[in-house]
Amino acid sequence: MGRGKIEIKRIENSSNRQVTYSKRRNGIIKKAKEITVLCDAKVSLIIFGNSGKMHEYCSPSTTIADMLDGYQKTSGRRLWDAKHENLSNEIDRIKKENDSMQVKLRHLKGEDINSLNHKELMIMEEALQNGLSSISAKQSEILRMVRKNDQILEEEHKQLQYALHQKEMAAMGGNMRVIQEEVYHQRDRDYEYQMPFSLRVQPMQPNLHERM
Repeated sequence: MGRGKIEIKRIENSSNRQVTYSKRRNGIIKKAKEITVLCDAKVSLIIFGNSGKMHEYCSPSTTIADMLDGYQKTSGRRLWDAKHENLSNEIDRIKKENDSMQVKLRHLKGEDINSLNHKELMIMEEALQNGLSSISAKQSEILRMVRKNDQILEEEHKQLQYALHQKEMAAMGGNMRVIQEEVYHQRDRDYEYQMPFSLRVQPMQPNLHERM
């Protein structure tokens, strides 16, 4: 018995709908790959599910962008507005400038210079000399700044050393005064201890000796 005819309408059950979507999506992508190989065709396929997830396939011999450009030229329909066209032109211009700069950079490195004529070589030589002059001037400027910074640091170091020396001298002076005062007090105590007792006693009354 053959398969029954399936009515084409939206599948209400979400689980069944997702299973059917996955199977048919894989089947379409498989057919796209087969027609690419069997018929040497250029195929571009883009699928968006109801969740917004995208699946795509493009033949290895082309790109989706090339396919869209070919569609636009063949059908006469404009897929991009003026803004996008200007952006595309700007991207192309930047790519060309980048390619040109890459070539000039190789020339400055001494690569691929056999194709240059005498005038182009003279221009490149002048550019290199100007570059060397700028580099030399910048190096001299940096060297002057380094020397100036060294002088400033050396001066600050001397000032710090001087301030530290002054503090040390002040601290030593204070300690010396304390030591001198202690020495003087010790001398006074020693002198008083060595004096005779009669000399150390000072009578407060005039007739104290007569009474003794």
